[in-house]
Amino acid sequence: MADITTLTKLCTQVRRDIVRMVHAVASGHPGGSLGCTEFMVALYGHVMKHNANFSMDGKGEDLFFLSNGHISPVFYSVLARNGYFPVKELNTFRHIDSRLQGHPTTHEHLPGVRIASGSLGQGMSVAVGAALTKKLNKDNSIIYSLHGDGELQEGQIWEAAMYAAANKVDNYIATIDYNGRQIDGDVDKVLSLGNLKAKFEAFGWQVLETHKGNDLAEVIKGLEQAKTFIGKGKPIVNIMKTEMGAGVDFMMGTHKWHGSAPNDEQLAKALAQLPETMGDY
Repeated sequence: MADITTLTKLCTQVRRDIVRMVHAVASGHPGGSLGCTEFMVALYGHVMKHNANFSMDGKGEDLFFLSNGHISPVFYSVLARNGYFPVKELNTFRHIDSRLQGHPTTHEHLPGVRIASGSLGQGMSVAVGAALTKKLNKDNSIIYSLHGDGELQEGQIWEAAMYAAANKVDNYIATIDYNGRQIDGDVDKVLSLGNLKAKFEAFGWQVLETHKGNDLAEVIKGLEQAKTFIGKGKPIVNIMKTEMGAGVDFMMGTHKWHGSAPNDEQLAKALAQLPETMGDY
Protein backbone atom coordinates (compact mmCIF):
# COMPACT_ATOMS: atom_id res chain seq x y z
CA MET A 1 0.00 0.00 0.00
CA ALA A 2 1.62 3.24 -1.16
CA ASP A 3 1.58 6.46 0.86
CA ILE A 4 -0.43 9.49 -0.21
CA THR A 5 2.64 11.41 -1.40
CA THR A 6 3.67 8.60 -3.74
CA LEU A 7 0.12 8.18 -5.01
CA THR A 8 -0.17 11.92 -5.69
CA LYS A 9 2.99 11.79 -7.78
CA LEU A 10 1.62 8.76 -9.57
CA CYS A 11 -1.57 10.67 -10.46
CA THR A 12 0.52 13.29 -12.25
CA GLN A 13 2.54 10.66 -14.10
CA VAL A 14 -0.58 8.75 -15.12
CA ARG A 15 -2.02 11.95 -16.57
CA ARG A 16 1.17 12.43 -18.58
CA ASP A 17 0.81 8.88 -19.86
CA ILE A 18 -2.80 9.52 -20.88
CA VAL A 19 -2.22 12.64 -22.95
CA ARG A 20 0.93 11.21 -24.55
CA MET A 21 -0.82 7.96 -25.48
CA VAL A 22 -3.79 9.58 -27.21
CA HIS A 23 -1.62 12.23 -28.87
CA ALA A 24 0.74 9.64 -30.37
CA VAL A 25 -2.06 7.97 -32.35
CA ALA A 26 -4.33 11.02 -32.71
CA SER A 27 -7.23 9.08 -31.21
CA GLY A 28 -8.61 7.97 -27.88
CA HIS A 29 -10.55 9.30 -24.93
CA PRO A 30 -8.54 11.62 -22.68
CA GLY A 31 -11.37 13.48 -20.90
CA GLY A 32 -12.87 10.71 -18.79
CA SER A 33 -9.45 9.12 -18.33
CA LEU A 34 -8.08 12.29 -16.75
CA GLY A 35 -11.20 12.65 -14.61
CA CYS A 36 -10.91 9.13 -13.19
CA THR A 37 -7.18 9.22 -12.48
CA GLU A 38 -7.48 9.64 -8.71
CA PHE A 39 -10.03 6.84 -8.52
CA MET A 40 -7.91 4.37 -10.46
CA VAL A 41 -4.69 5.27 -8.64
CA ALA A 42 -6.43 5.00 -5.27
CA LEU A 43 -8.09 1.70 -6.14
CA TYR A 44 -4.94 -0.07 -7.29
CA GLY A 45 -2.48 1.73 -5.03
CA HIS A 46 -4.33 1.79 -1.73
CA VAL A 47 -7.79 0.19 -1.58
CA MET A 48 -7.93 -3.03 -3.55
CA LYS A 49 -6.31 -6.34 -2.65
CA HIS A 50 -4.87 -7.47 -5.97
CA ASN A 51 -1.99 -9.37 -7.52
CA ALA A 52 0.02 -8.15 -10.52
CA ASN A 53 0.94 -11.79 -11.15
CA PHE A 54 -2.31 -11.97 -13.08
CA SER A 55 -4.66 -14.94 -13.20
CA MET A 56 -8.05 -14.71 -14.89
CA ASP A 57 -9.82 -16.47 -12.00
CA GLY A 58 -8.48 -14.03 -9.42
CA LYS A 59 -9.07 -16.40 -6.52
CA GLY A 60 -8.46 -14.85 -3.11
CA GLU A 61 -8.16 -11.30 -4.47
CA ASP A 62 -10.42 -8.35 -5.17
CA LEU A 63 -11.49 -7.89 -8.79
CA PHE A 64 -12.13 -4.74 -10.83
CA PHE A 65 -14.26 -4.40 -13.95
CA LEU A 66 -14.06 -1.30 -16.12
CA SER A 67 -17.49 -0.89 -17.70
CA ASN A 68 -16.87 2.41 -19.50
CA GLY A 69 -14.07 0.86 -21.51
CA HIS A 70 -13.37 3.93 -23.61
CA ILE A 71 -11.31 5.34 -20.74
CA SER A 72 -8.75 2.63 -21.41
CA PRO A 73 -5.79 5.06 -21.30
CA VAL A 74 -6.08 5.54 -17.53
CA PHE A 75 -6.72 1.81 -17.04
CA TYR A 76 -3.64 0.79 -19.05
CA SER A 77 -1.41 3.36 -17.39
CA VAL A 78 -2.43 2.33 -13.87
CA LEU A 79 -2.05 -1.37 -14.66
CA ALA A 80 1.42 -0.80 -16.11
CA ARG A 81 2.51 1.46 -13.26
CA ASN A 82 1.36 -1.25 -10.82
CA GLY A 83 3.48 -3.93 -12.48
CA TYR A 84 0.94 -5.82 -14.58
CA PHE A 85 2.97 -5.35 -17.78
CA PRO A 86 6.00 -3.26 -18.84
CA VAL A 87 5.42 0.50 -18.80
CA LYS A 88 7.13 0.79 -22.20
CA GLU A 89 4.22 -1.14 -23.72
CA LEU A 90 2.06 1.98 -23.29
CA ASN A 91 3.86 3.15 -26.43
CA THR A 92 1.83 0.61 -28.44
CA PHE A 93 -1.59 2.05 -27.50
CA ARG A 94 -4.12 1.61 -30.33
CA HIS A 95 -1.53 0.16 -32.71
CA ILE A 96 -2.53 -2.71 -34.97
CA ASP A 97 -1.74 -6.02 -33.22
CA SER A 98 -1.12 -4.22 -29.90
CA ARG A 99 -2.43 -5.70 -26.68
CA LEU A 100 -3.55 -2.16 -25.76
CA GLN A 101 -6.57 -1.70 -27.99
CA GLY A 102 -8.75 1.41 -27.85
CA HIS A 103 -11.26 -0.54 -25.79
CA PRO A 104 -9.92 -3.35 -23.58
CA THR A 105 -10.22 -6.87 -24.97
CA THR A 106 -9.59 -10.26 -23.42
CA HIS A 107 -8.37 -12.08 -26.54
CA GLU A 108 -5.23 -9.92 -26.43
CA HIS A 109 -4.42 -11.54 -23.06
CA LEU A 110 -3.33 -8.28 -21.47
CA PRO A 111 -2.73 -8.85 -17.74
CA GLY A 112 -5.34 -7.06 -15.63
CA VAL A 113 -8.14 -7.19 -18.20
CA ARG A 114 -10.91 -9.67 -17.40
CA ILE A 115 -13.66 -8.48 -19.76
CA ALA A 116 -13.93 -6.76 -23.11
CA SER A 117 -15.64 -3.46 -22.44
CA GLY A 118 -16.75 -0.41 -24.32
CA SER A 119 -20.24 -1.54 -25.24
CA LEU A 120 -21.72 0.54 -22.46
CA GLY A 121 -24.05 -0.90 -19.84
CA GLN A 122 -22.62 -4.40 -19.53
CA GLY A 123 -20.06 -4.09 -16.75
CA MET A 124 -22.47 -4.15 -13.84
CA SER A 125 -23.97 -7.45 -14.99
CA VAL A 126 -20.50 -8.98 -15.19
CA ALA A 127 -19.53 -7.59 -11.79
CA VAL A 128 -22.67 -8.98 -10.17
CA GLY A 129 -21.92 -12.39 -11.65
CA ALA A 130 -18.37 -12.25 -10.34
CA ALA A 131 -19.60 -11.20 -6.89
CA LEU A 132 -22.01 -14.14 -6.77
CA THR A 133 -19.19 -16.46 -7.82
CA LYS A 134 -17.07 -15.17 -4.92
CA LYS A 135 -19.92 -15.99 -2.56
CA LEU A 136 -20.35 -19.50 -3.98
CA ASN A 137 -16.62 -20.09 -3.57
CA LYS A 138 -16.69 -18.72 -0.02
CA ASP A 139 -14.13 -16.14 -1.11
CA ASN A 140 -14.49 -12.98 1.00
CA SER A 141 -12.86 -10.71 -1.58
CA ILE A 142 -14.62 -7.62 -2.96
CA ILE A 143 -15.77 -6.85 -6.50
CA TYR A 144 -15.37 -3.28 -7.81
CA SER A 145 -16.63 -1.69 -11.00
CA LEU A 146 -16.55 1.74 -12.64
CA HIS A 147 -19.27 3.27 -14.82
CA GLY A 148 -19.78 6.51 -16.67
CA ASP A 149 -22.80 8.63 -15.83
CA GLY A 150 -23.96 8.67 -19.44
CA GLU A 151 -23.72 4.89 -19.35
CA LEU A 152 -26.56 4.85 -16.85
CA GLN A 153 -28.89 5.73 -19.72
CA GLU A 154 -28.52 2.07 -20.75
CA GLY A 155 -31.34 -0.19 -19.60
CA GLN A 156 -29.12 -3.15 -18.78
CA ILE A 157 -27.60 -1.18 -15.90
CA TRP A 158 -30.95 -1.02 -14.16
CA GLU A 159 -31.71 -4.68 -14.77
CA ALA A 160 -28.42 -5.53 -13.07
CA ALA A 161 -29.08 -3.02 -10.28
CA MET A 162 -32.47 -4.60 -9.58
CA TYR A 163 -31.01 -8.10 -9.61
CA ALA A 164 -28.10 -7.19 -7.31
CA ALA A 165 -30.37 -5.75 -4.64
CA ALA A 166 -32.91 -8.57 -4.86
CA ASN A 167 -30.14 -11.12 -4.40
CA LYS A 168 -28.32 -9.20 -1.65
CA VAL A 169 -25.07 -8.94 -3.58
CA ASP A 170 -23.33 -7.19 -0.70
CA ASN A 171 -19.72 -7.92 -1.65
CA TYR A 172 -19.85 -5.47 -4.54
CA ILE A 173 -18.99 -1.75 -4.80
CA ALA A 174 -19.93 0.08 -8.00
CA THR A 175 -18.59 3.59 -8.59
CA ILE A 176 -20.25 6.10 -10.91
CA ASP A 177 -18.01 8.68 -12.58
CA TYR A 178 -20.47 11.55 -12.29
CA ASN A 179 -18.79 14.24 -14.40
CA GLY A 180 -22.04 15.41 -15.97
CA ARG A 181 -20.76 15.08 -19.55
CA GLN A 182 -20.95 12.53 -22.33
CA ILE A 183 -19.98 12.37 -25.99
CA ASP A 184 -22.89 14.52 -27.23
CA GLY A 185 -22.90 17.15 -24.48
CA ASP A 186 -24.08 17.62 -20.91
CA VAL A 187 -25.83 14.57 -19.46
CA ASP A 188 -28.69 16.73 -18.21
CA LYS A 189 -29.36 17.92 -21.76
CA VAL A 190 -28.90 14.58 -23.52
CA LEU A 191 -30.99 12.54 -21.05
CA SER A 192 -31.10 13.66 -17.44
CA LEU A 193 -30.48 11.05 -14.76
CA GLY A 194 -32.62 12.98 -12.30
CA ASN A 195 -31.96 12.24 -8.66
CA LEU A 196 -29.42 9.45 -9.03
CA LYS A 197 -29.04 8.89 -5.30
CA ALA A 198 -32.80 8.44 -4.89
CA LYS A 199 -32.93 6.07 -7.86
CA PHE A 200 -30.34 3.70 -6.44
CA GLU A 201 -31.91 3.88 -3.00
CA ALA A 202 -35.27 2.99 -4.53
CA PHE A 203 -33.60 -0.02 -6.15
CA GLY A 204 -32.41 -1.14 -2.70
CA TRP A 205 -28.73 -0.11 -2.80
CA GLN A 206 -26.54 1.43 -0.11
CA VAL A 207 -25.60 4.81 -1.58
CA LEU A 208 -22.54 6.92 -0.78
CA GLU A 209 -21.43 10.16 -2.40
CA THR A 210 -17.88 11.37 -2.98
CA HIS A 211 -18.19 15.07 -3.73
CA LYS A 212 -14.53 15.67 -4.61
CA GLY A 213 -13.63 12.85 -6.97
CA ASN A 214 -10.39 14.55 -8.04
CA ASP A 215 -9.13 14.89 -4.47
CA LEU A 216 -7.09 11.75 -3.83
CA ALA A 217 -7.61 11.73 -0.06
CA GLU A 218 -11.37 12.14 -0.50
CA VAL A 219 -11.51 9.33 -3.05
CA ILE A 220 -9.65 6.98 -0.70
CA LYS A 221 -11.91 8.01 2.17
CA GLY A 222 -15.01 7.34 0.08
CA LEU A 223 -13.88 3.89 -1.01
CA GLU A 224 -12.82 2.92 2.50
CA GLN A 225 -16.21 4.05 3.79
CA ALA A 226 -17.91 1.96 1.10
CA LYS A 227 -16.01 -1.10 2.31
CA THR A 228 -17.58 -0.73 5.76
CA PHE A 229 -20.93 -1.72 4.24
CA ILE A 230 -19.63 -4.99 2.77
CA GLY A 231 -21.63 -7.96 4.05
CA LYS A 232 -24.56 -5.89 5.28
CA GLY A 233 -27.17 -7.11 2.83
CA LYS A 234 -27.05 -4.49 0.09
CA PRO A 235 -24.93 -3.79 -2.99
CA ILE A 236 -23.03 -0.51 -2.61
CA VAL A 237 -22.77 2.38 -5.05
CA ASN A 238 -20.37 5.29 -4.74
CA ILE A 239 -21.55 8.33 -6.73
CA MET A 240 -18.32 10.19 -7.38
CA LYS A 241 -18.33 13.76 -8.69
CA THR A 242 -15.40 14.37 -11.02
CA GLU A 243 -14.33 16.88 -13.66
CA MET A 244 -13.80 15.60 -17.19
CA GLY A 245 -10.27 16.53 -18.25
CA ALA A 246 -9.12 17.17 -14.67
CA GLY A 247 -5.47 18.20 -14.43
CA VAL A 248 -5.31 19.89 -17.85
CA ASP A 249 -6.96 23.30 -17.69
CA PHE A 250 -8.09 23.60 -21.31
CA MET A 251 -9.69 20.13 -21.25
CA MET A 252 -11.92 20.96 -18.28
CA GLY A 253 -15.42 22.44 -18.36
CA THR A 254 -16.41 20.90 -21.70
CA HIS A 255 -17.38 17.58 -23.29
CA LYS A 256 -15.13 18.30 -26.29
CA TRP A 257 -12.32 16.12 -24.95
CA HIS A 258 -14.48 13.06 -24.40
CA GLY A 259 -12.97 11.46 -27.49
CA SER A 260 -10.57 13.97 -29.03
CA ALA A 261 -6.77 13.82 -29.02
CA PRO A 262 -4.54 16.87 -28.49
CA ASN A 263 -2.38 18.14 -31.31
CA ASP A 264 1.33 18.90 -30.88
CA GLU A 265 0.77 22.39 -29.44
CA GLN A 266 -1.97 21.19 -27.10
CA LEU A 267 0.16 18.29 -25.92
CA ALA A 268 2.95 20.69 -25.01
CA LYS A 269 0.51 22.84 -23.03
CA ALA A 270 -0.82 19.79 -21.23
CA LEU A 271 2.59 18.37 -20.34
CA ALA A 272 3.69 21.77 -19.03
CA GLN A 273 0.99 21.35 -16.37
CA LEU A 274 1.98 17.76 -15.59
CA PRO A 275 5.62 17.45 -14.45
CA GLU A 276 7.30 14.10 -14.99
CA THR A 277 7.34 12.41 -11.58
CA MET A 278 8.04 8.71 -12.15
CA GLY A 279 9.63 8.54 -15.58
CA ASP A 280 7.98 8.66 -18.99
CA TYR A 281 7.70 5.49 -21.02
